[in-house]
Amino acid sequence: MPPITRPPLLRPGVLDGVRIVFAGGGADGTASACAALGARTATLDADLLDEEATSAAAERLDGADVLVCDTATGFRADGGTPAALQQALQRAWNATRCVVNAAHRPAGGGRVVLIAPRPADGQQAGAARAALETLARTTSVEWARFGVRVVALWPGDATADEALSGLVCYLASPAGAYFSGCVLELGAVAQSSGSS
Repeated sequence: MPPITRPPLLRPGVLDGVRIVFAGGGADGTASACAALGARTATLDADLLDEEATSAAAERLDGADVLVCDTATGFRADGGTPAALQQALQRAWNATRCVVNAAHRPAGGGRVVLIAPRPADGQQAGAARAALETLARTTSVEWARFGVRVVALWPGDATADEALSGLVCYLASPAGAYFSGCVLELGAVAQSSGSS
């Protein structure tokens, strides 16, 4: 009997019609990867520390099926200190709450992907990772009645950017709907040389 062949999971068109909003910066490669699979991408264009500005920007969005909130870029830029920890969490909360209220709840559901700093990003990286895990677990329970699913990603220090982008694409795809209230921890992923 011949083996069963299955199409690749992340194939062109798998994200057709999916609206993905990126917040926090640093997601150019991930946005391009999602767009290559058919997603419509946008940026939450606001100072995420300003709750009113973030709320207004979320209201201006043309819907959002998935919010990808990168806390790592701002955390690194702020030096990975206790102040950076506080600001990273405030940005994540403002972006998440505002997009959920403006887009996910009215639409009857949506997804949030919280990208944590890498362990080497600063002295408070471990605390930031734990806090984002708590945010994902708590909000997934609180917002389950609205069909909102929240996941935290913990990239390792050697995790390839392509691996992180691929996981975000996977979580935005139909298969990603099975994950909520959890942390997905990525280890080092070797770069493919293209040969077998």
